[in-house]
Formats: sequence, structure tokens, C-alpha cells
Amino acid sequence: MEQKLEQLKTILAEITDLGGAVALLGWDQQTYMPPGGAEARGNQLGTLQRLIHERQTSAAMGKLLEELKPHAAALDPDSDDARLVKVVSRDYDIATRVPAEWVVEFAQVTTMAQQAWIEARTKSEFSIFRPHLEKIVELGQRYVSFFPPADHPYDILLDIFEPGMKTADVKAIFDALRPRQVELIKAIAAKPQVDDSFLHQAFDEKKQWDFGVEVITKFGYDWKCGRQDKAPHPFTNGGSRSDVRITTRVNPNFLNSMIFGTMHECGHALYGQGTASKLDRTSLDGGASLAVHESQSRMWENLVGRSLPFWDHFYPRLQETFPSQLGSVPLEKFYKGINKVQPSLIRVEADEATYNLHIMLRLEIEIAMVEGKLAVKDLPEVWNSKMEEYLGVVPPDDARGVLQDIHWSGGMMGYFSTYALGNLISAQLWEVIGRDIPDLTDQIRAGKFEALLGWLREKVHRHGRKFEPQELVQKVTGSKIDPAPYLRYLKEKFGQIYGL
Repeated sequence: MEQKLEQLKTILAEITDLGGAVALLGWDQQTYMPPGGAEARGNQLGTLQRLIHERQTSAAMGKLLEELKPHAAALDPDSDDARLVKVVSRDYDIATRVPAEWVVEFAQVTTMAQQAWIEARTKSEFSIFRPHLEKIVELGQRYVSFFPPADHPYDILLDIFEPGMKTADVKAIFDALRPRQVELIKAIAAKPQVDDSFLHQAFDEKKQWDFGVEVITKFGYDWKCGRQDKAPHPFTNGGSRSDVRITTRVNPNFLNSMIFGTMHECGHALYGQGTASKLDRTSLDGGASLAVHESQSRMWENLVGRSLPFWDHFYPRLQETFPSQLGSVPLEKFYKGINKVQPSLIRVEADEATYNLHIMLRLEIEIAMVEGKLAVKDLPEVWNSKMEEYLGVVPPDDARGVLQDIHWSGGMMGYFSTYALGNLISAQLWEVIGRDIPDLTDQIRAGKFEALLGWLREKVHRHGRKFEPQELVQKVTGSKIDPAPYLRYLKEKFGQIYGL
């Protein structure tokens, strides 16, 4: 059987290499590709995705898996080889249901859609993006039709990003979370608001950039295996463990965007750079799920980056960088300012207390589109209505409303709930980390992150895709995804800031 395992790994290495080329072309598309290159890029990506699909669904792949399943069943179920056969079998079962023609069309449509989204967002005109999104929704509905009926059609799209998770599971978690978060937000609203005006002034873009680089270098981002560039919407792209690239955006008049966006993407990148080398060029290389990935980005952005111990260390350096803007702002005022709770328009700049409401809104909209109950043409009106219902604010234009996120242009229907789930996982992990590293607060205050990163590498990163998300969370924390630790975290943090 060792020979057959090697044959499987040879096929997987080729698939992984092709996937790396797709990732690199996708990174270039959002960073340096000229707008006129979209159609050609769509054809290139379509060809590569077709080649990947052919290898994933080949008769040779199917035969090897059938021969290896009995062998894998006799192994330690947590061994790399047993898990590899399990994960590849799952990928094979999914891929064989999806026609190659759909794969090519999806690559072409989403490539053109992303360019249309950039133009639409720049001009704040949803009508530019609308026909592309209509095609994407229709492609998503067709994708669902390739599979046996599920408890809910959205289950099939959610499973792309969260293996094993059901729509009912997410709704149950959100139903438990929503009233408690709304209660917290109302309690905060009854208190005097903190001042964050000092964050809204002119900040030199190059100095912002350099400060962000300094921070994530201390976090442990390996620049030999990565780089940072600008993009309309920040993202992380990992073609392999040794090439994980991040992007950010810089607002010259608001400090939070670059600082916390850079930390967020670095969290993703640290996960990507931390997968065990023995999983290279196999289907186990990568993250357990998007929620687990988000747990890493949200942890570094919020639990580390918005904490008082973090700024005990970094704030003097930031004051040196921007003396006229921050030199007279005390640390406590700065800390409260960056954690100000106020319903806002933009998800990626939302505070921790209101952030999940943005996600719940998007989940409702996605489900309605998949069900065919919401037409794309009505999306801006419904979006604005739900923003008022959930957050009490109404977007003044499409750019700050329905066009603010890039995900739908990439065909990522079923994705958004992973952000909120990632918040919950991050807090679950954080409680365990606090027990395992008792002096963590002192280490962060000293600007030392080696122990934290080492813990994450050992408990989460090195495993790649070996475990499904709920399984991994259970192994590390002792329970499946649970909102309670996150609610405890929010109550303690904002109770102190707002005197609740």
C-alpha cells in the first residue's frame, strides 16, 4: 500500500502546484493586473481550474482511493495517512459531482465580476456589478443542484468553507449570540461615549505602513516567505507554506484601517506559514476551515492588537511616529478610542461588540438569494433596510453599503458566517491559551509573542486540514464552537471600558 500512497501523493502534488499557480494569478489580479487583463485572466484561471478538476476526478484518483480506504481504516485514525485518504476522498466525492464546464465558467465569471466590483465600488454604482452578481447567484444555485437535497440548500454552499457545519447549526449559534450582544450594545449606548476624534485626522501613509510592518514582524510574520501589498479589499493569499502574501489598505485620514487590517491579515498568514512541512504538496496543506482561519486573524487583530497590554508596549512607538497627532493623547484614552462601540457602516472597521451583527445581516441575505426569495436587483434596498434594522444606520451610497465587500464577486456564497464563527473560536482558544501560558499578558506587554505563536503552531497551525473545524476546536478546547467564552470576553472588556 505504500506504493499506492506515493502514487496518490504524486497526483496531489501536481494538483497542489496547479492550485498554487491559480493562487498567484488571483493575487496578481487584485494587486497589479491592469483592468484590461480581466478577460484573459479569466480564461487562464478557467484553464487551470479545468486541469485541476480533471486530475481531482480522474479514474486513476478514484481507483487509488478505493484501494486505499481499507488500508486507511486500519491505521490510527489521527495519522497523517489516514486523514489524507479521508480528506482526499471527501474532495473527490464533491468534485465528481460538479461538471468541468461549471468549473471553467465559474472561474471566468468571477474574474470578470471582480473587475466589475472594483469599478462599481469606485463609482458607487451597484448597476455595474448587478449583472455579474446575478450570474454568480445562478451559478451558486446550479452548484447546489449537483448534490442530493440537504436539510437546507445553503448547507451545500456553507460546507465549502465549513466542512461538517449546517445552516441550522449556525442559526442556533447566532440565535444564542444575538440577544446577548444586542443587550450589551444597549447597555453601552446608555453610557457616556468615548472620544475617538484623534483617530480621524491626517496620518502619513508611509509612516502608517512602516508601523504596521514593525508590528507584524514582531508577531512572527516571515518576510522570506511572504510580502505585503495594497489592495482595494485586504486579503491573504497562500499558494504554499513558503509563499503566503498579505495585502492591506491605508486610509490617510483614519488610523484604524491600516493598523488593524494589517494585523488581521497577518493572523491569516501566520496560520498559512505554520502548517507542518510534511503536509506540503498534499491536500492536508491549508486551513481546517475559514472559521478556524478567521479565529487566527481576529485573535491577532482584536484579542492581541486591541488589548491594553499590547499598547502598553507599542503606543510609545506610535506616538513617536505621529507626535503631533498622538503625542498629547494618553494611553488610556487611545485604548478606549480604538475600542469605541458605535454602530457603523463598514464591516471591516466595525467594533467587536457590533461586528457580528454585520455578519448575521449578510447571512440572512445570502440565504434569501440562494432560496430565490431575494432578487439581486432588490439587494441595495434590502441591504439598507437591514442595516437600519440591525445597526440603526443607513448607508448613504452603494460603496458604503452593498458594495463594501469583495466576497460575492469571487463567488464566495456561503462564506460570511465564518467571520462570526471565527470570533467565537478565537475566544475559546484564548481562554485555553491563558491557562497554558499564565504570564501571557506580561509577555504581550513586553512585546514578546514567541510563546503565543508557538502555542498556536502546536495546537492549530501544524495540523493543516487534518481535522474538521468542530473536531479541531473540540480537541483543543474540550468543546465544540461555543458562544459563551466570546460573550464573557466582550462583557469583561467593554464593562471595564464603559463602566458597565
